[in-house]
Amino acid sequence: MSAVKNYITPAGLQRLRDERRFLLTRERPAVTQVVAWAASNGDRSENADYQYGKRRLREIDRRIRSPTKRIDAAEVVDPEASRAGRASSHVFFGATVRYANAAGTERVVTIVGPDEIDLDRNYISWLSPLARALMKSGPGDRVLLHAPGGTEQLQILDVRYQRIPVEPFREPPGAEAAPKAPPRTDE
Repeated sequence: MSAVKNYITPAGLQRLRDERRFLLTRERPAVTQVVAWAASNGDRSENADYQYGKRRLREIDRRIRSPTKRIDAAEVVDPEASRAGRASSHVFFGATVRYANAAGTERVVTIVGPDEIDLDRNYISWLSPLARALMKSGPGDRVLLHAPGGTEQLQILDVRYQRIPVEPFREPPGAEAAPKAPPRTDE
């Protein structure tokens, strides 16, 4: 059984790499220091700092595995890359699509990977019902959207491929972090 591909834009992949780097080089070392200090205080069975620290390390290790798996399965698709034929005018991963519903209401969505969804920017996953309905269609085509709320007919008005800005990874507020290491360029 082959794993599901994790289609992602170059910026989305960079955000995953930045998150993993933060966890590996800053958050995990900071918690490891606390655990080592707590362990040096003696009896670990009643040492809350030690118990909490160990639990926190397990949580961080789980969080490290998630972006690592997503990075390993990444299939990078650059929406700015030149396209020929149907790939330049029809809806595929990375497309920004303008469409109208039966009432004439227009919407614009951009099709991205699951790690890049941003509903405030109308970035939807290529796995979503809407993206699946739009896939492989071009301007002038009509498609049926089968969504939990019912079926709706949509008309494709425009398909563009352009740069998709993705919010960079930001250190979570209150994160335990070791001092910042200089940026690495080998990844």
